[in-house]
Amino acid sequence: MNTTPTPTPALAPTPAPRIAIIGAGPGGLTCARVLQRHNIDVIVYDGEAGPDVRNQGGTLDLHEDNGQIALREAGLLEEFFRLSRPEGQEMRQLDPEGTIVFHHTPEEGERFKPEIDRGDLRDLLLDSLALGTVRWGHTLTAVEGPAEGPRRLHFADGTVAEADLVVGADGAWSKVRRAVSPALPEYSGVSFLEAWFHDVDNKHPDIAELVGRGSAAAADGERGLFAQRNSGDHIRVYIFQRVPVDWITTGGLTIEDTDGIRALLLERYRDWSPTLRRLLTDNEGRYVDRPINALPVPHTWEPDPTVTLLGDAAHLMPPLGVGVNLAMLDAAELALAIVGSDSVADAIEAYEKTMLPRSHEMQERLDHGAEQLLSTELPDFATDDDSH
Repeated sequence: MNTTPTPTPALAPTPAPRIAIIGAGPGGLTCARVLQRHNIDVIVYDGEAGPDVRNQGGTLDLHEDNGQIALREAGLLEEFFRLSRPEGQEMRQLDPEGTIVFHHTPEEGERFKPEIDRGDLRDLLLDSLALGTVRWGHTLTAVEGPAEGPRRLHFADGTVAEADLVVGADGAWSKVRRAVSPALPEYSGVSFLEAWFHDVDNKHPDIAELVGRGSAAAADGERGLFAQRNSGDHIRVYIFQRVPVDWITTGGLTIEDTDGIRALLLERYRDWSPTLRRLLTDNEGRYVDRPINALPVPHTWEPDPTVTLLGDAAHLMPPLGVGVNLAMLDAAELALAIVGSDSVADAIEAYEKTMLPRSHEMQERLDHGAEQLLSTELPDFATDDDSH
């Protein structure tokens, strides 16, 4: 009689989940980088044709208590410090007459929130990823399939991909959000115009002196200006006003009518100092219209085992210095939850358990925060013993 025990059939290994991140901004790329550091495969889809098809925008300050934590998890913190501009932490607050009413100068070695150009940050993250991680030219149109997965991603070029986890890192007008929430951004009542100044030390020395090495802001309760030095001898100015969202067209203008918009701005800022009014008139090129939108407060959704959101897709808020920092912290925490969980559903549950309360708290703090941009009050840190 054969007494040799029958071997137990080996269980087939559980296949690794197929992870698709939609959006190659700082949040999506941070999530991909942390996953790859832990040997987890991921694909990032982005609608742009390539990484260099447009200017990525102005400068960002990455905070010690969120954005920098994410970069540490990505293994990129020291490289960030090499690229960043700690002198960009300088901040000047002026009144409409051009008088400085508050001036913060960073101390030597201060690293609480150094500045980095958005394009430089994106390049840092892109260069850290495995070749071919980002699939350019893939504009998402819909997420379909059962909640338990797999999910089907439909792109504008007609292609379809499947994923076991879809991460919406696709910003304010997220297509991924539609799979879990009907919420849409709403206009805040405050709108930006963006203006650019180049070769400022030579061509605009008065403006360069006004702004200094960091940023300068002024407001009168109804309108304001925020000027921000970027690398490469550039300055961006944000002109913000409490106006209807269609204020340009109702004024009989188009965004291409630079002279007409400039004349209207000069009228609206007629009581401001001539020096500050040069921020309205001496810019190079067209203005860029940027209405400020925000998601409802709080924004939440029923848990989904195969879809989650991060950054502006989850909690779009007024631009008061927290957006990219929260997006990158979301991204790192989601990636680490995936690393430490037995399933995608468990990872999403663990991630959202932390992310949603944090974002709700910040949303409530910044609810109607666009109004703060117009306030004549000094920033909170101007009267705090700890300038951070």
